[in-house]
Amino acid sequence: MLRRRLRSTSRLLAQGSIATALACWAAGLGAQNPVAYPQRNVQVVIPYTPGTGADIVARALGPRLAERWKVAVVADNRPGATGIIGTEYVAKAAPDGYVLLMTATSFATSPALTPKLPFDPIRSFTPIVQVAASELTLVVHPQLPVKSMGELIQLAKSRPGELLYASPGNGGPQHLTTELIKLETGIDIVHVPYKGASGATADLIRGHVQAMVAAMQTISPQVRSGKVRMLGVMSDKRAAAFPEVPTMKEQGLPKLVVQTWYGLFAPAGTPAAITAKLNSEMNVLLGQVEVGEVLARQDMIAVGGTPEHFATLVSADLARWARVVAAANIKAD
Repeated sequence: MLRRRLRSTSRLLAQGSIATALACWAAGLGAQNPVAYPQRNVQVVIPYTPGTGADIVARALGPRLAERWKVAVVADNRPGATGIIGTEYVAKAAPDGYVLLMTATSFATSPALTPKLPFDPIRSFTPIVQVAASELTLVVHPQLPVKSMGELIQLAKSRPGELLYASPGNGGPQHLTTELIKLETGIDIVHVPYKGASGATADLIRGHVQAMVAAMQTISPQVRSGKVRMLGVMSDKRAAAFPEVPTMKEQGLPKLVVQTWYGLFAPAGTPAAITAKLNSEMNVLLGQVEVGEVLARQDMIAVGGTPEHFATLVSADLARWARVVAAANIKAD
């Protein structure tokens, strides 16, 4: 193959068509090796602190990619401003596949809360793949006299403005998700923001607040110990860890399917061949049993799929959270 292309190139050069020959040569190399990527270290930016969901996912998959690619895959935490600082860094990086973004749901909530972002969530990025998801659940203090969403809705409507719900912070996914619950059910419960999930969970256990939307991986120990009661999971299917707890859909609330997702992006303009290779490589890893087990230990689900599937999810979330923020008149801190 290579010899035939060299002979073809020589004939073109002999005819004086140098430009045509060089183009033919370049095309020939591309056909033999369409994606010579990666050839150096790949930087995966996580716009959150170590130990967060996106960080766990990046550090679980990075070494496996490095082993396949024979280059280093470096996890780089760049937290701040609810993920905006690290996300902006990737948006302005060269679109060559060597700087990637491993992010989470706040990617889709930040635009509604911060209209003047230093990047555009659609135009500044190329979606690669939804890597994982973690289930959200609504939990209540065990002494609250409710054991289902229907009972909670009935109680809240009988006592408007009296029940308190906690969140790890104003404008975060748990805050917005609870406001979505309020919007879809018509209940009036009052937001009490905390500086992090630990304080919110502690006050829920003490009974200072009555309810909270929480990520499955953070609230599971408290549910198992009976310190809080789980009323429903916000996924399409029941949680494997709590098969006895019905979904919101099963309880007549089909619009309350919400997931905390984790996904990989590249800067806009990244070549399609590199995007395709990244997507393919990630899907191979996400299909491995051991990767699924690693994520399951964090109460996460390996997802995978096409870039188009991920783009559709992100677009739908951008629209949903913009509606919730506007309806609840939520302002960023």
